Amino acid sequence: MKKFFLLVNFSFLLVFFIAAQDENFYYENANYNEDIKTVLMFREGFELSNPVLELGEEISLVFKFDDLSGEIKDYYYTIIHCDANWNESFLLQADYLEGFPDNPLDDFEMSFNTTFSFVNYRLFLPNENIQFKLSGNYALVVFEDNDKEKIVLTKRFYITESLVDIEGTVRRATLDAFKGENQEVDFTIYHENLMINNPQEELKVVVVQNNRWDNSKRGLKPLFIRENALVYDYNRENVFVAGNEFRYFDNRTNRMNGENVLTTDFHRPYFHKTLMTDEVRANKKFFSYEEMNGKYAIESQDRVEDYDLECDYTFVHFSLPLESILLGGSVNVFGALTNWNANKSNEMNWNFDTSQYELTMLLKQGYYNFQYVYVPRAELVADHKNIEGSFWETENDYQIFVYFKDLAGRYDRLVGYRQLNSVTNRF
Repeated sequence: MKKFFLLVNFSFLLVFFIAAQDENFYYENANYNEDIKTVLMFREGFELSNPVLELGEEISLVFKFDDLSGEIKDYYYTIIHCDANWNESFLLQADYLEGFPDNPLDDFEMSFNTTFSFVNYRLFLPNENIQFKLSGNYALVVFEDNDKEKIVLTKRFYITESLVDIEGTVRRATLDAFKGENQEVDFTIYHENLMINNPQEELKVVVVQNNRWDNSKRGLKPLFIRENALVYDYNRENVFVAGNEFRYFDNRTNRMNGENVLTTDFHRPYFHKTLMTDEVRANKKFFSYEEMNGKYAIESQDRVEDYDLECDYTFVHFSLPLESILLGGSVNVFGALTNWNANKSNEMNWNFDTSQYELTMLLKQGYYNFQYVYVPRAELVADHKNIEGSFWETENDYQIFVYFKDLAGRYDRLVGYRQLNSVTNRF
């Protein structure tokens, strides 16, 4: 009884916050249905681009995925505005969206000439039903049968305002002179077009490595405050484990073995690809080569007209021999092909007979990057150094997000975005 009256005395906002926490209040890139595969979102015209759109920009974000159930489903989508930490903002949808908040996902086609039957769904944002009014982090939520309790997937994207400029460099970490395993991201925010009275409190800056949020750097405060310039030039707070170049394999055709593919077999009715046996690279010398920093592209080397509908799915077999099992955690295949998540769907199994970790994934034809990561039990950050090694010369992309909310603000505005590359922006 006392608890009831205590809640009544609080504001409606607090009650709403508690209720929202019980209803999936945090949004991430996630699939909640095992039939959903190949979830992609990018700027129209460039499949490897990040899903970042400037407010009012005359270009679309493309979102698409496959449903391998082979049945046409009654899918709907809605869009949720989030704060800098991907919790739902305390805003009404009418505050940040113009149009209808819930819409059917009615642009779909069936696959053809494939061993797997699937339905490819596609969406362009913004569209005639929905436009964006505010900047910030956004989550696209797909649900079934117009029932928001039946969430199928969530996908993150960004709407920006170009109110600040970001200049920066990536360098060998200052306090890492001997081993050379880490990279340091130094940058300056120029804000001539945005009045910032208290940058320590009004700004939230997040630095992300290769679009993965698990090891992102948050809570960064400016080291120096100058006229219309905020300098973030630390020695520790902005340092990342550099890792190694991503592994890769070519799965663009079933007529031959692509690069790093050992065998291509047809076990009726599906194709199976066994990758070259991998090895631990932590104690090897660094070797630089071009890759896609963990991403993948759906493509085919066969005579097809539509990659979305005619690229087939194959079972891809990974193997990583080790001297012994790694205790206290799991080994996972990791990258954009796993939504940058390390979970049960991409956790490798230890084979006692062959003394190796093994995993089979169902993947669409294309060109893929990936890494092997070690995930300590109960930890949220995947360790990409233990197996792959770490070298400061590694090419990585770093995304810098600048969020602003003054004392009168109700939400985190995304006022600046910049991507740096550890090679082209090297100091």
